[in-house]
Amino acid sequence: MDKQDEIEGLAILIRDLRKHKNVTLGDLATRIDRSVGFLSQVERGLSRPTVADLTAISEALGVPTTYFYNPGKPRQTPWVTRPGERRTLYYAGGITDVLASPTMSGGFSMLESHLEPGATSGEGHLDDSSEQGGFVLEGELTIWYGDADPPVTLRANDSFQLPPHAQFRYANLSDQPTRVLWVFN
Repeated sequence: MDKQDEIEGLAILIRDLRKHKNVTLGDLATRIDRSVGFLSQVERGLSRPTVADLTAISEALGVPTTYFYNPGKPRQTPWVTRPGERRTLYYAGGITDVLASPTMSGGFSMLESHLEPGATSGEGHLDDSSEQGGFVLEGELTIWYGDADPPVTLRANDSFQLPPHAQFRYANLSDQPTRVLWVFN
């Protein structure tokens, strides 16, 4: 799939899940503290949510964030994924996530996140129900965790682990691209 197909696929997943759960656009907008107009644009593939937006949408609709990582293409071997078989999400804010896990039905999932220079997960803190951690493959990742001051900047070969419902946000404040392997359950 190309980038536009992936964006439109995410839009359809969000809209279909919201309708399946009998949640109005206005109700979902209220739950995630965003405007109806913004959500309408997301559901039509005209705007991309941030990582924080998609996390809030998944929590509000009662599904894990991995729900939105539908399989891209059929795999040759069910327990292996190769680059051309992976699902990709393109977020607002300069972040692209690639689902590296062969399946989302196991005990954990893996994502490879690409953060452009200046990329951010969004202004608000994420509140994901899954435990998660990461390993910085290249570049720098700055994490704001809870109310802790100051933020922590991780570099290549640094790792982190956060409990469920940890209040955090992250960004690439450097002028170089960043790649992070995320693992969450």
